[in-house]
Amino acid sequence: MAQDIGFRVRLDKPYDEAVAAVRAALKEQGFGVITEIDVKATVKEKLGQDFRRYVILGACNPSLAHRALEADPDVGLLLPCNVTVYEEGRGSVVAAVDPMVLAGLMEGETLRAVAEQARRGLRSEVEGLGKR
Repeated sequence: MAQDIGFRVRLDKPYDEAVAAVRAALKEQGFGVITEIDVKATVKEKLGQDFRRYVILGACNPSLAHRALEADPDVGLLLPCNVTVYEEGRGSVVAAVDPMVLAGLMEGETLRAVAEQARRGLRSEVEGLGKR
């Protein structure tokens, strides 16, 4: 990644297997996928261009999101936490935003504590995928 804004791992898995593994790992960490953007399909539809298989998953841990929104309703501008999966060669790349980077845009100890908890879950998810 250009900047250190998240966590990244390359997997020796085909794209479809990587997406399924990410969904399962997110669920294990208490996150659900509440949005999904198929970038390949969107680029084809809107621009008529071909693009690699690439998905943006909006991951949300409901209890953490609720705590953060109670502390500051504007934190909704930073939700959900994006996780990307895309093809690279014969494998796939998984990346997740670092919630602490997002929390740095806001003030408040509660938000930092929630972001740190989300960070642990997302980091564990991404790093765990690289070990499977």
